[in-house]
Amino acid sequence: QNNAKVAVLGASGGIGQPLSLLLKNSPLVSRLSLYDIAHTPGVAADLSHIETRASVKGFLGPEQLPECLKGCDVVVIPAGVPRKPGMTRDDLFNTNASIVATLTSACAKHCPEAMICIISNPVNSTIPITSEVFKKHGVYNPKRIFGVTTLDIVRANTFVAELKGLDPARVSVPVIGGHAGKTIIPLISQCTPKVEFPQDQLEKLTGRIQEAGTEVVKAKAGAGSATLSMAYAGARFVFSLVDAMNGKEGVVECAFVQSGETESPYFSTPLLLGKNGIEKNLGIGKITPFEEKMVAEAMSELKASIKKGEEFAKNFK
Repeated sequence: QNNAKVAVLGASGGIGQPLSLLLKNSPLVSRLSLYDIAHTPGVAADLSHIETRASVKGFLGPEQLPECLKGCDVVVIPAGVPRKPGMTRDDLFNTNASIVATLTSACAKHCPEAMICIISNPVNSTIPITSEVFKKHGVYNPKRIFGVTTLDIVRANTFVAELKGLDPARVSVPVIGGHAGKTIIPLISQCTPKVEFPQDQLEKLTGRIQEAGTEVVKAKAGAGSATLSMAYAGARFVFSLVDAMNGKEGVVECAFVQSGETESPYFSTPLLLGKNGIEKNLGIGKITPFEEKMVAEAMSELKASIKKGEEFAKNFK
């Protein structure tokens, strides 16, 4: 069943290229359709020489987008502008909101059944935009639209492993909430294997997970944001999704999705994935008072970002 047809929209960019490389390297993928407004024929030619079975095709510019999307099972969207030092994810809103609305509109028309995985920031707003666009086209299915927050989980696993001297591949920390600053809520209390930190260290660790993106933006000193780790995290999410679509049982990933778990209409929690996308929302589970406080404090920012995305989509032509 390893015949997933995957499209990457924004395939020539800083995330798009390494993400496409990781997808090309996977036995799960049989067809890779790469789309961007520049350089895709070159990226596709380059990747097509790799000795794995996925066929690769590049599509350039809006007139080729419909053909790119036809028959796709999964669409991953890393398109947009990256953060520069001093910028928040929300500063990207005006540019990236239009890009996401345009691309998801094409998805709604040409592959309405596909799983849509949004990487473009600010995810807390681009997911509500995607939902509204799909509603407009009458093809909305909340079980198939995902905000990819996997990088927060990957970072949490890495940082916990570093502090405790564990193998990061064996550490699993659920991260709930959203995908910006204090809306990123790592549930260290639910980490497997079980770990404990004194309160001051826990607060420092939590802050580092929340601001890890900014750590990379600063270190790159104007040359972009997290691209390689984001490509890894995006690929990890896509592989989990495809495994679940192929019938593998017990596949769980966190993602920012339409949700009734809190008073926020969208919220990231662990999700059981299946053939049709979200099989079951596993919810927040038992959390500590420290984590409860973080959830409460994230609400107003989350709701504002969601509303901003919905308003944008309503006025988008």
